[in-house]
Amino acid sequence: MARGMTSAENLPPDDRALAKLIPQWGAGSRASLARVLSDVRLRGRIPAAEVEPILDAERKTAGELILDLLPVAQLYARAPTSNYRVGAVAHGVSGSVYFGANLEVPRQMLGFSVHAEQSAVTNAFAHQEPGVRALAVTATPCGHCRQFLNELAGAATLEVHVKGGAAARLASLLPSSFGPDNLGVKDRIFKAAKWELEPAAGTSSDDLSSAALEAARRSYAPYSHSPSGVAVQASNNVYIGSYLENAAFNPSLSPLPAALVSLMMGREETASITAVALVEIENGTISQVSATQAVLGALAPAVQLKVVAARVRS
Repeated sequence: MARGMTSAENLPPDDRALAKLIPQWGAGSRASLARVLSDVRLRGRIPAAEVEPILDAERKTAGELILDLLPVAQLYARAPTSNYRVGAVAHGVSGSVYFGANLEVPRQMLGFSVHAEQSAVTNAFAHQEPGVRALAVTATPCGHCRQFLNELAGAATLEVHVKGGAAARLASLLPSSFGPDNLGVKDRIFKAAKWELEPAAGTSSDDLSSAALEAARRSYAPYSHSPSGVAVQASNNVYIGSYLENAAFNPSLSPLPAALVSLMMGREETASITAVALVEIENGTISQVSATQAVLGALAPAVQLKVVAARVRS
């Protein structure tokens, strides 16, 4: 197998493929979906203005719609280790819909993997969606994902739809949960204030570093107080990822895997990566450098990681 993660070969699906993936939809709705999927600039997002006509035409609820879209979400998966494709679809508060899929880093520890549920949430977060109302997934969420979802604004009422099963609220899937409230944290993913960050004294800046700094400002780090962000240059595109922490620590998502979700949704190959910048707070409680270098070394070993220190604006 070639080094890195290859792009999804079955995207965008043509009319014949969509007819097999979503046979219950009418031809007009499938044509609308095909048009959206062909626009790589949308990066795995179906805007609300495109969702509403499909809901009306197919007489679907939002929950039924995101379940119908799961076979399409699976096409985005990059699973060189497990060869097991998991798809997830999030319904945002804005009415937009976001695809997600599992992402595995070849020849690296499994902890660097991004689960499909994390991917869909991260995709919504990258698009600055204000929140997620419901999530559909091809298999019952594992404990890791349930804990990750517990950090979202409105987590208790989040509807989780599983292919072939009944919808359930996250609170029922994660009883007696441990989360932000137990640690006195009031912020939540999608509802946290931005970090007031600026480059540390003596650091050089460029466009990629500036994009990583903006990603760090949006990061959710209420436990370590160590915000960080990554910007990835691939072909002529820039993909950013913000660090998303978790009260249980291990389900936290580092910024480079978060950026790789956007790259995956943009249907790019990791072989096209030419530069990566990581911005993290100077003298932070934790550092993302070693984890970022490990993932980057597996995917684009010729690329030198640029690390830029930031500080809280005084």
